[in-house]
Amino acid sequence: MKAISVEDLEPGMILARSLVNDDMIVVLSADTVLTKAHITRLNFLNIPVVYIKDDNDIRYGVGNDSPLFNKGNAFAKEYTGVVSTAKQLFEEIASGKGEQVEVAKNVVQESVIPMTKNSGVIDFLFDLNHLASDVYNHSLRVSVMAGVIAKWLHFGPRKTRDLVLAGFLHDVGKSRFPERLVGKNVAMLKGADYEAYMKHTMDGHHILNTMEGLSEGVRLAAMQHHERMDGSGFPFNCTGADIHEYARIIAIADIYDNMTTEREGYIKQTPFHAINYITQHLYTSLDPVVAVPVLTRIKDAFLGSRVILSNGLSGIIVAFPGDFAGRPIVSVAHGEILNLNEFNEIQITEYNPK
Repeated sequence: MKAISVEDLEPGMILARSLVNDDMIVVLSADTVLTKAHITRLNFLNIPVVYIKDDNDIRYGVGNDSPLFNKGNAFAKEYTGVVSTAKQLFEEIASGKGEQVEVAKNVVQESVIPMTKNSGVIDFLFDLNHLASDVYNHSLRVSVMAGVIAKWLHFGPRKTRDLVLAGFLHDVGKSRFPERLVGKNVAMLKGADYEAYMKHTMDGHHILNTMEGLSEGVRLAAMQHHERMDGSGFPFNCTGADIHEYARIIAIADIYDNMTTEREGYIKQTPFHAINYITQHLYTSLDPVVAVPVLTRIKDAFLGSRVILSNGLSGIIVAFPGDFAGRPIVSVAHGEILNLNEFNEIQITEYNPK
């Protein structure tokens, strides 16, 4: 499989991955043999790059992801419905409508938590992360990731619901952002805009403090999800045990989503960049009690996945080292095995869902 510009497509090429638009409608399915009409349509839709089967894929039947895509498409449709609900909920909660807390709890229980139980949820989230970086999409993805982490930490049903709700509401303070700040790269903000961004955690805590029926953990997750164990975070430079457990978990889910999402000023990175970041900050800014199980379990989701390397080779992830090395061991052409932790110059440039 190889990425190719739509401008370079030719009739007869075979699509390796299904294409989905922002409304979660399938534009073209995997295994479609492209015609002139297909290529014209892709140009009209301003789709810049697609994945095309190469000779090896065609010869050995690799790349037919339709079973996975069918499950992913069902996940995506559920996701889209929850995002729509989240937008309305955030606006109403921000305006002081306390009764919406019960609606949010119901959405978490009936929709978000079932999403966290999907096999392949990590891949599905990565596929969705090109759609939108707005607060509603981001909050839903973080809440799903928080639910997955709750499973890895062996939380019971009640605590899991509370943590997922914390993830769902952690950025509710951004509902008070001026429209021009939504989705902006914080590194590019200055003056009053930067101050408004830094204040969103306090705004979120204030909003949730006016609501009944929320635990202290949910409220503190909104306040503290940018705090760091070594005191390097904000808004109050809290350290260690002064940061609520929920906030420590949401912090990791938030980092993972931000790094694997296309945003202004940021290029969407592979999950392995996020894993490497978490590994590097394991005993400094992040909580190892949370981060170690995350690193251990999330790597299982990537075993057997195809990757493309910066040296042009493609391969299959076959293992991760037994320590907390952040990069996988990859089987490439002719059975050669590369431990990428020993080849820092080689990067994973593309992650292919299983």
